[in-house]
Amino acid sequence: MIALETFSTAGLDPRRKLEYWNETACASFTPVVSDPFDVRSFCGRLTRARLGELRLGEVYSEGQIVRHLRSHVARTQTATFFLQMQLEGQSIDSQDGREARIGPGDFTLCDTSRPYEMRFECANRMFVLGFPDALLRRHLAHPESLVAIPMPGGSGLSGMLSRFLRDFWSRCHDDLQPCAAERLTRVILDLMANAYGELPQAQLDRSSLATAHRVRIVTYIEEHMGDPELTPTRIAEACRITSRYLHYLFEEESETVARYILRRRLEDCARALTLPALRGRSLTAIAFDHGFNSSTHFGRVFRERYGMSPREYRKRGTWTAVTAASR
Repeated sequence: MIALETFSTAGLDPRRKLEYWNETACASFTPVVSDPFDVRSFCGRLTRARLGELRLGEVYSEGQIVRHLRSHVARTQTATFFLQMQLEGQSIDSQDGREARIGPGDFTLCDTSRPYEMRFECANRMFVLGFPDALLRRHLAHPESLVAIPMPGGSGLSGMLSRFLRDFWSRCHDDLQPCAAERLTRVILDLMANAYGELPQAQLDRSSLATAHRVRIVTYIEEHMGDPELTPTRIAEACRITSRYLHYLFEEESETVARYILRRRLEDCARALTLPALRGRSLTAIAFDHGFNSSTHFGRVFRERYGMSPREYRKRGTWTAVTAASR
C-alpha cells in the first residue's frame, strides 16, 4: 500500500503552531508562508504521500492566506505544477492577475515558478496533486497559461477528472498498490489534457507563446540570480531568443530586464541582511553572494532603494528581531 504520513497542529503549544505548520507545508509541497486569520486558535492537518513522480496531499485548515512569494520562487528547487481541488469549503486562488474561486469538486492549477496566493475564508479541506514541470508539459503544451482558471467539478470533462481524483485519493487510503503508479499517472494526465484542452488558453497563439517565453526568462533569471555575468544578452542566448525580442517581451512590464534583475538582487540581499544565521557574514560577501561584483555599487543602489545603507538596514533588522523576541 501507499505510505501515508499525517501531521497536525493539534496539541502543540500555540506559540509553536505556526512555525510547525509552515515547516510542514514547505517540506510537503513548495516554499510558502501561511498567515492564519486567528493564530491562537488555528488548527491544521496535512496528509501526504508519493506515487511515482506525483506528490499527493490532503490539507485541512481553518481560515488563512497562503502565499508563494518571489523569495520562495528563488528557493524552489524543482519547478512543479499543483492541481488543487476543493473537497470541503471554498478557496480563492490567484496567480498572474487571474483569480479562481472554487468550491467542492472544483479545481485549478498553480505554478511554483511564479508567485501565487490561496485564500481560505473559513475551515476547508483540499486535495493537492503535484506534477513535475517536464512531466506535465508532455501532455499540456503550455500549462503556465492555464493557472488560476476555475475548472468545474460537476460537469463535462473537468467533472470526470474531479470524480476520478476523489475516488483515486480515497483508494490511496485503502488498497492502492505503488505498482499501479505509472498506469494511474497516465490516466490522470490524459484526463487533464482533455479537460484543459477545451479551453481557449490551451491553444497556442502569439499571446500564449509570449507568456511561455516570459515564464522561461523569469525562471532562468531566478535560477542564476547569483551570477554576476547575468546580462540580457546571456539570458537571450540561454532562452534561444534574440536580445531584441527579450526587451520586447518586457515592454509590457513595469521595468526593464536589467531593472528586474537589480530589484530582485536587492530584495534577496535585504532578506539576507536580516537573517540571524548570516549575522557573521560581511556585507561585501552577501552582496557578492547575490550577483553584485562591487561593494561600492551595491551600497549606492541599496541606499537608493531602501533609503539607508546596508549596514543601517541590518542594524535595524537585528534591533527589530531582538525587540520582538523580548516582548
